[in-house]
Amino acid sequence: MTTIDKIISEKYKDLDSVTIQNSKEYSKKDPFPNIIFDDFFSESYLNEILKDFPNLNKTKHSYEFNSKQDKKLAATSTKIFSDKLQSFIFFLNSHIFLNFLQNLTGIKETLISDPYLWGGGLHQINKGGFLKIHSDFNIHPQLKLNRRINLLIYLNKNWEEEWGGHLELWNKDMSKCEKKILPIFNRMVIFNTNDFSYHGHPEPMLCPDAQSRKSIALYYYSNGRPESEIDKKNQIHSTLFQNRKNTDDDVDKTKIEFKKIFGKFYIRKKSTY
Repeated sequence: MTTIDKIISEKYKDLDSVTIQNSKEYSKKDPFPNIIFDDFFSESYLNEILKDFPNLNKTKHSYEFNSKQDKKLAATSTKIFSDKLQSFIFFLNSHIFLNFLQNLTGIKETLISDPYLWGGGLHQINKGGFLKIHSDFNIHPQLKLNRRINLLIYLNKNWEEEWGGHLELWNKDMSKCEKKILPIFNRMVIFNTNDFSYHGHPEPMLCPDAQSRKSIALYYYSNGRPESEIDKKNQIHSTLFQNRKNTDDDVDKTKIEFKKIFGKFYIRKKSTY
């Protein structure tokens, strides 16, 4: 049995056919190119991934965000990844999967995976957690490449609509949420990310204390990007949080920048924008 047969469900394992069927639809989606795949991965395989997903509340190798803009946990350290979890991420960063993303998205520049999982990896959000609407950092601080694609895989079984945690996709002028996506088990969301691809889940979650919103996040890059995707007033930036229409308290007018110290090491600092 090949790697694809183990990981991807029968419906989607012919990746060439999947791209042919979905590439035009992907490029036309509002408010920016995006697509949702349900049951893309083998259910038995993803059950094993969920079983190996560490509790980020209880490991020193996770890091916490707790601000007016975001309240969540994340981990990129392979020290807490099981062998199976590492193999899954290796597959998502492999040539086979990169080729699938390249054909699906129609991006002309060659897509490149991120071995550092900068900002990605494992994400966990507990009751009361949130992530305000934002556009993502646009340049990888180590690789110096342009961020192009976000891929999110949700691992939440029996997730109730009223618990919230929907991924929201907003239009360019922040006047309207164009799409709300429930983070249910074995749902994969792929979308283009640029200086104007605003997204997040801004409302605090209402799930039970024992539940949490778990996801795997992979980001993909290229060397260069179209000029139309660049905010010329802010060409290199970290996460840019936005106020929603009729809401003026989502953002505290600070952003996180990455300051390089001692070669490859970075620290986080705030600055006003």
